[in-house]
Amino acid sequence: MVLPDTPVSDPAAVLAGLRRDFYECLVRRADALFELTDAVLCTDGPVHSLVDLSLAAEHRRGHGALYDGLNSGRLDIRRLRTTLAGLPLPRTADGRIVLAVDVSNWLRPDAATSPDRLFCHVYARGKGQAQLIPGWPYSLVAALETGRTSWTQVLDAVRLGPADDATAVTAAQLRDVVDRLIAVGHWRPGDPDILIVADTGYDTARLAWLLADLPVVLVGRIRSDRVLRLPKPARAAGTIGRPRKHGGEFALADPATWPAPHHVTTTATTRYGTARAAAWDRLHPRLTRRTCWIDHHGDLPIIEGTLIRLQVDHLPGDRDPKPVWLWCSATGATATDVDRWWQAFLRRFDLEHTFRLFKQTLGWTRPKIRTPQAADRWTWLIIAAHTQLRLARPLAADLRRPWEKPAPPGRLTPARVRRGFRNIRPTSALPASAPKPATPGPGRPPGTRNRRAAPHHDVGKTIKRDLTIAARKQHEG
Repeated sequence: MVLPDTPVSDPAAVLAGLRRDFYECLVRRADALFELTDAVLCTDGPVHSLVDLSLAAEHRRGHGALYDGLNSGRLDIRRLRTTLAGLPLPRTADGRIVLAVDVSNWLRPDAATSPDRLFCHVYARGKGQAQLIPGWPYSLVAALETGRTSWTQVLDAVRLGPADDATAVTAAQLRDVVDRLIAVGHWRPGDPDILIVADTGYDTARLAWLLADLPVVLVGRIRSDRVLRLPKPARAAGTIGRPRKHGGEFALADPATWPAPHHVTTTATTRYGTARAAAWDRLHPRLTRRTCWIDHHGDLPIIEGTLIRLQVDHLPGDRDPKPVWLWCSATGATATDVDRWWQAFLRRFDLEHTFRLFKQTLGWTRPKIRTPQAADRWTWLIIAAHTQLRLARPLAADLRRPWEKPAPPGRLTPARVRRGFRNIRPTSALPASAPKPATPGPGRPPGTRNRRAAPHHDVGKTIKRDLTIAARKQHEG
């Protein structure tokens, strides 16, 4: 494992060390799983099926060993997570770590025999309408780089199950990632707080409450129809009655409710034109004792933060873009902090490039795997392959197609690095042993049928939470 303070002077040694550590994380069927990962990295073109990977020269075993490795192999995920956390992390100019969290769906609409499937929100499959498609949703956490890039450093992946509370699982996942980064020395007391950015769909206020004891600052996008609360006004002398807990309403869709912003910044960008950010301090959502707060003991907390309204001149393909509303868990921000937060949020979209690479090039969602345990193993193999591509970036040559433009040094995309990985692999660590001669089993006798039908599983949540206290009392009674 490469410690964070180790100078990365020899990228080949760092890559070889990761490959050896990754092999040590493979507890059962290690050789088959390791060569399967190499086949993903060295196959020409996108991965379309698992059986095609068995034909790659780097995969010296048959297709039976490939499927046996995924179905019966074992991967020490905890050790692999620690290995990934020990690699050098990208940082901003002030030395800050920026993490992004998002969910990507492995759609399995026709897999009736696969358990633990949920209804996943999918966009762009219909005519401008969202759909609910059965599948396995995965929550991924990645470290972001600065500038316009398609590279990220994936640190963790967790599959959301039918009985999981998505916000609670995400909070536990982020806590584990931050704890690992602190344990290996990426963050020390006195360093800038770790910045975590998330898109719409996350309860950023609840995440901030659950992670309040960690050195993190959360920035998340909120819906444009939300209504927040201003801080409570000063209590006048001689006023009787119960003190107010909330101030006036701040309706994001009603400019008449907006007071004067605390900060207004203007930034010229090359992609979006002029970006104007207005920030209001100490705004908070009004919590109610419903859903996730139904089990909270005592008074509901006041979770204050900074509200940011970002407006740009234009977006790619949109000349009249709508403003973006962000909520940050920190208060008392300066104009520099406001610009840092919305610029870090825009870097969150680099994670979409990673999802596209996983699915369209590395073939993450291509296999028709039945069990979610095998899907988890395949997911971590894809993450290990992507990490090797990132470490091989300084070593890869630009094997561009005749119609492609030359890429400057250090600006190769993950797909271009993958084209040259077959030339890098022989000079790196090759811990997998050669296959042993074996005779395939007899299999099912000819003419017989499989009499053990696979069980079918329902799709959706298995635990329904009570929305109100009255509903809970009725359910318990």
